[in-house]
Amino acid sequence: MQSFIAALLNSLDIALLLFVIAVGLNIIFGVLNVINFAHGALYMLGAYFAYTAMGLLGLSFWVALVVAPLLVAVVAIAIERLMLRTVYDRHITDSLLLTFALLLIIDESVRMIWGPSIQVVDPPALLTGTFSVFGLNYPVYGLFVIAVGIAMMLGLWLLFTRTRLGRIVRAAALDREMAQTLGINVPMVITGVFAFGAWIAAVGGVVAAPMRAIGPAMGEKIIIESFIVVVIGGLGSFPGTLLGALVLGFIHGFGGRYLPEINLVLPYIGMALVLLLKPQGLMGKGASA
Repeated sequence: MQSFIAALLNSLDIALLLFVIAVGLNIIFGVLNVINFAHGALYMLGAYFAYTAMGLLGLSFWVALVVAPLLVAVVAIAIERLMLRTVYDRHITDSLLLTFALLLIIDESVRMIWGPSIQVVDPPALLTGTFSVFGLNYPVYGLFVIAVGIAMMLGLWLLFTRTRLGRIVRAAALDREMAQTLGINVPMVITGVFAFGAWIAAVGGVVAAPMRAIGPAMGEKIIIESFIVVVIGGLGSFPGTLLGALVLGFIHGFGGRYLPEINLVLPYIGMALVLLLKPQGLMGKGASA
């Protein structure tokens, strides 16, 4: 029973962190119709900005959790206005190449500024130690990650379904010309959505920093897992992102505990099965309700 509970909590921990990263990627695709390869690099910048804020500036983890994502959002605004805006009317491969180039540029910039070595961020004192769950001692920080994922999920659902801002974003995503006719500043909405997606990724980077080693390649690994999530769940689907993250989280959590020999290939097997049976994803456009 303790082994099962440990696998379950690990699965939720991984799944909800992946949801936080992948949902920003899916929001950007849903509104901008851009598959953003640089999303993982923005996640990495969030972790490095938090490391700098805590290590060099002596700020607390909680302050870094606020400041680092805002700085990444500013970087995202510059990227969208100076680069992405020039490829919106071109073929989707142009945006793929551009964002992939941005991923490589940001990776090399991180190596130049922070060096190639692995960095470590300590969790705040409030979140150290373990918590007893049915006799199992589970890290308090793992429960914090689960709580952040749930809070992000509920907050985004409320934003896009219960607020005027959410209706504006959905209108701009469905029909830009009609939204412009109705007086919506579509270019500003697009810039705001890209910055918001980057902010979400950076929040994930800061939250992941104390539990995952910070290194120049961390963005490449997370973007692969994020793409697996959105492929399984369906591009442009918010519920699909959550479902895909849960599927991949359970593959990692239970596969790592009970099938460690093939755990590395299990996510790709799962993605291949979904592509064969439902190419649009489990809850993507065209998927059955």
